[in-house]
Amino acid sequence: MLIEIHPDIPEGRKIQQIIDILEEGGVIIYPTDTVYALGCDISKNKAVERLCRIRKLDPAKAQLTMICKDISQLSSYTTPIETEVFRVLKKNLPGPFTFIFKANNKVPKLLKTRKDTIGIRIPNNKIALALVESLGRPILSISLKSDDEITEYFSDPLDIFEDVGKLVDAVIDGGLGGHTPSTVIDCTGSSPEVIREGAGLDLL
Repeated sequence: MLIEIHPDIPEGRKIQQIIDILEEGGVIIYPTDTVYALGCDISKNKAVERLCRIRKLDPAKAQLTMICKDISQLSSYTTPIETEVFRVLKKNLPGPFTFIFKANNKVPKLLKTRKDTIGIRIPNNKIALALVESLGRPILSISLKSDDEITEYFSDPLDIFEDVGKLVDAVIDGGLGGHTPSTVIDCTGSSPEVIREGAGLDLL
């Protein structure tokens, strides 16, 4: 199913259509402020496992990411956030960054790494934020990579639908996506550390 949603004014009816799919344990492809991503409801273990199979990842080993609606929701899934880190979050979110935190007990066990960490994003994308807002809890997310030798990430939702649409329950067409993933910042140490350079690095 290909669903076109306006990138600036997401239609409530269409957002609800996607929410129904997520709540039924479905897997979707949706736009972020960087690249298109696979997503599912974090509370649906079978959907999480299916998402990882699509990307050929082991859930126990993969560094998975949750999409949150705001810093308040983000902090409810982490251990207490230091003041220095909180300032970095306030300055850069929403934005093209993935922050790695120590996870608390609210994070489903399936999503935690062996180090009990979790990646968390608040993308500057109205469709993604509308989905999380309407769902009422984070969406598990992982970047959608292509098999193209030249382009690592899909950017055209029509190409995505044609190539991998049969593997998921819905593909959202929110316009052309980017080719550069988020910058990843590890916040589990004494101070934030960039461990992957990506989109938004020049904004830090």
